[in-house]
Amino acid sequence: MGVASVKSAVRVLEVLAYFKNSQKPQSLREISHGLGYPQSSATVLLKNLTQLGYLSYDRASRLYFPTLQVTALGDWIRHALFGQGEVFEIMQDLHSATGETVSIALQNDVYIQYIRVIQSSHALRFVTEEGSMRPLTQSATGWLLMAAHTDTEVERLVRRANIATETFAMRQGLDVMMQRVQNARHQGWATAENIPLIGGATICVNLPITAQGRAVVLGMGGTIERIVPKKAEYLSLMQKLAAQLPKRVSTNKGNTGDSI
Repeated sequence: MGVASVKSAVRVLEVLAYFKNSQKPQSLREISHGLGYPQSSATVLLKNLTQLGYLSYDRASRLYFPTLQVTALGDWIRHALFGQGEVFEIMQDLHSATGETVSIALQNDVYIQYIRVIQSSHALRFVTEEGSMRPLTQSATGWLLMAAHTDTEVERLVRRANIATETFAMRQGLDVMMQRVQNARHQGWATAENIPLIGGATICVNLPITAQGRAVVLGMGGTIERIVPKKAEYLSLMQKLAAQLPKRVSTNKGNTGDSI
C-alpha cells in the first residue's frame, strides 16, 4: 500500500471522527476547514464516501451526514467484547449515583484505551474522550491493567510506555511504577491524584470479566475536592457494582463464565 493510500485511509477515519464530535450535518467547507484539508481533496473524499454509502448528501442544504452503514461497521464489536450490555448498565448505575465521569478501559499495546465513557454531569469536570488513549503509566487505570501481567512484563511495559510519553517530566520511574502495580495487583483496585491531570483524582477497580482475554477496568474520575472526601464510599460502591456483574450476565445470558 502506497503512502497516498495510507493517507487517504487516515483521512476517512478522521472524517468519521469529525462527525462523531460534531454530531450534526456538515458542509464541505466546514469539514475541510475543521480538518485542515485542501478543499479539492475534501471534495473527492466526501464524494467517494457518499458513493460507497457511508455519507448522505443533501443537495438542497449542501450538507453531509453519516448513514446507518457507518453504525453497522462497529455494532458487532461491542457485543463481541462485552456481551449484551451488562457492563454498560453498571457504568450507568455508577454515574447516576455519583455524577462523575465513568469509563471502561482496556489495554492497547502500551496504552490505556477508553472504550466507553459517560461524561460527568458536574459543572467543573475533566473530559475524557471515548476511544482516546494515554500511556499505561499515566493513570491509575493503567497501573491496574498492568497488574494482570508478570513483573517481567510490567517492567517492559513501563519502559516502552515511558518512551511513548513525549514529555520527559511525565515519565515514571521504574521502582515507583513497580510498587504502584504491585499494590494494585494485591488490592484489585487503584487510586491516583493529580495524574494525569493536576487537580484530578481517579478510582478504578477490576471487573470480574475479560474481553477477548484482556483485563477490563471500571474507572471513575473527577476533581480532587469531590473524589477524595468520598473515596472510601465510592470505592465500596464500585466494588459492589463489579461484584454484581457475573450475576447480571448469568441472569441475562444463562452463562456463569467470567468472560464476555
